[in-house]
Amino acid sequence: MPPSFALDLQSLTPNVVPPQSQTTAQSGFDKQITISTGEDWTDTGIELSPGNVLDVTVADEARRSTDAQRACASTSSNDLRVHSSAPDALVAKLAANAQPFPVTSSRNITITEKGHLYLAPNVKDNCQHQIKVEVHTGPATSLLIKNKLSNAAQIWMQGQFGAGAGRTSAGTTSANNAETVDRTATGAFNIPSLPIDRSLRQEIDRLPHRVSDQFNNPGDMVNFVIIGSEQQLENALAAANWHLADTSNSDAITKAIEMTRHNQDYVQMPMSLLYLFGRVQDFGYEQAEAFAVVASRHHFRVWKAPFQYKGRPVWAGAGTHDIGFEKDQRNGSITHKIDPAVDGERQNIGESLEKTGLVAALTSYLPAHPVQTAHNATGGEYHSDGRILVITLK
Repeated sequence: MPPSFALDLQSLTPNVVPPQSQTTAQSGFDKQITISTGEDWTDTGIELSPGNVLDVTVADEARRSTDAQRACASTSSNDLRVHSSAPDALVAKLAANAQPFPVTSSRNITITEKGHLYLAPNVKDNCQHQIKVEVHTGPATSLLIKNKLSNAAQIWMQGQFGAGAGRTSAGTTSANNAETVDRTATGAFNIPSLPIDRSLRQEIDRLPHRVSDQFNNPGDMVNFVIIGSEQQLENALAAANWHLADTSNSDAITKAIEMTRHNQDYVQMPMSLLYLFGRVQDFGYEQAEAFAVVASRHHFRVWKAPFQYKGRPVWAGAGTHDIGFEKDQRNGSITHKIDPAVDGERQNIGESLEKTGLVAALTSYLPAHPVQTAHNATGGEYHSDGRILVITLK
């Protein structure tokens, strides 16, 4: 994917107001506030308008002295603004005379009527307690896009530099990513290697081991096959939240503009053409977090195999997980960087399809000459236990 396309796509997203660039309820803004029990209620100066989203997060709590901790521990319920919450909890109210409510560590609220934000520690006095608070308010769309861009940046940083992380994926979270890494690191593959029919084993053994680019450079390994009709394939992948990739940059830009206008996420970034059986992929599918799709996505290509199994079509696939960018060893340009532990993507494909209830059988097979270490067509190294996932659809 040329980097210029990624930049063009970013320019299509609705504007997100930079922190503290505006201070109106209509445009939204960010603000950091420190509150203490030395005051009654802290007036944040934030006006609230119907239709806005308010996001309040506790950023840091100042340390209290031992005497202050004892005083706080002895606080009676009569000294609390919200009796059901702890003395050192953050509480808020949306108007001067409104009922206070707990924020705890974070609270996201959709505003239904005009108001004004006030914050305070739950205890009224004696605790000498300070809390640093981050507040964002603005139109719902603005906050949603801000959060998605933040998630995308964290996903990219984690893949590119191993930085730690936040929420991810379209269908994934940082916990899911850690789970994939752990499974791969230990070599675990929890899908059983059940016996498969001899004729199918022979056909799989005859499959090309790897796909190639247009210059015949060998690339990604073939790491799964799916047995089922084209319609069954499409239905199962749609149910598993896999999106059919667009096939041209120009069409993708048009679609991205249209989807942005309708507040929809664009996650169908085109992918490069690779070859198997002497032709480019029949279909490319991907899963990704909105806005992160430029750099980070689960994706695979499938080709209809030149044989059938028990009268049903067989599809050969190659799946990898893009986690950032790196230098293309063929020409020095920028290209996608894949997670070298490619078995994690094989696992993701199998598990996502199995959860749909549209899979009749799932097993793995170690072919006669497995691919275990290799490089993709752009020079990125990868490794595998060499098994091929065999998925039979209902």
